[in-house]
Amino acid sequence: MASLGVSGVLLGFTVLVLLTSPAYSLTCSSQTFASNQRYELCNDLPQLSSYLHWTYNSTNSSMSIAFVAPPAKSDGWISWALNPTGTGMLGSQALIAFKDAKGSMTVNTYNVSSYSSIVQSKLSFDVWGMTADSSDGVMRIFAQLAVPNKSTTVNQVWQVGSSVTDGHPVKHDFQSANLNSKGTLDLTKGESTSVSGGDSRVKKKNVHGILNAVSWGILFPIGAIIARYLRTFQSADPAWFYLHVSCQLSAYVIGVAGWATGLKLGSESKGITYTGHRNLGIALFCLATVQIFALFLRPKKEHKLRFYWNFYHHGVGYAILILGIINVFKGLDILDPEKKWKSAYIVVLAVLGGIALLLEAVTWVVVLRRKSDKSTKPYDGFNNGQDRQQPLSI
Repeated sequence: MASLGVSGVLLGFTVLVLLTSPAYSLTCSSQTFASNQRYELCNDLPQLSSYLHWTYNSTNSSMSIAFVAPPAKSDGWISWALNPTGTGMLGSQALIAFKDAKGSMTVNTYNVSSYSSIVQSKLSFDVWGMTADSSDGVMRIFAQLAVPNKSTTVNQVWQVGSSVTDGHPVKHDFQSANLNSKGTLDLTKGESTSVSGGDSRVKKKNVHGILNAVSWGILFPIGAIIARYLRTFQSADPAWFYLHVSCQLSAYVIGVAGWATGLKLGSESKGITYTGHRNLGIALFCLATVQIFALFLRPKKEHKLRFYWNFYHHGVGYAILILGIINVFKGLDILDPEKKWKSAYIVVLAVLGGIALLLEAVTWVVVLRRKSDKSTKPYDGFNNGQDRQQPLSI
């Protein structure tokens, strides 16, 4: 019985610790702070396991806040911001906390005017009393600030990141939770609403990625394999040509759809620019368009320009093949899906590569035998083969 009593005390103590520790609190109302700071209102924010505590002072339109969140990784960062001009991160006035080179917590202000370059700067409103601390796997930002435009309803944005390089926060992930970490906050009623739209953007990005992976990354290589190897077999003529054209036209149509979704995403994501991926996409679209139109300008086999057309057609085709695969991998790095999707695409490429190697060997055998037959044909007989029944005489 005594052991049961001790176990019960230990269990109760453990539960009490979990309830009072910010790292494990299920609601903001159960959180406490080491400095015994108290706030009138708090919200359990809907994304990134984050919490906001605040006290609003209507006499001078200011507020005291405590923002609590676990960073994406232990050496990462957390951020809370108000956006006086919009609902997203672009244009937000942010407080970002992280550990400095000495391992001490620091908090700085950032006017987020561009996603590509987040530079420490003053905010568009006054902020003072900024401090930060870290314990039990979470970071906390404390500050006082003047509410923009003296409004009682504000647009808030919060975020977490995985690392800091040379005192600068590294870009956060672009998963659904990161894209949806924004909303409005009623300072007097304590009510918050989440701004939707991140999920639809993720879906658009996934559609863009799938369309382009199927087009540039799979169908175009299959079309190239058909053209290079099947035409070697006389029995496949002209079927190989129609298969090749059908495959490449389908790839082009799907690729244009993927390119269009990329343009749409770019127009909706001002400030976010993936220069290399975008430039490769534009180059692929241009090369593929020229390649498709060149189909209608194909000279006949006996025409003297056919040699130059073939040289151009093969060169552009291989350029599309290589650039397409490279851009698919760039896109996968941007989307950062589960590892299995990148592995699956690598397996698809490996299978196509294996088929290409096998067909390369087979077609070389066919071509060499055909050349051998042509070289020995004059010695197999003459007069339309009528003397094949007779031995050769000298």
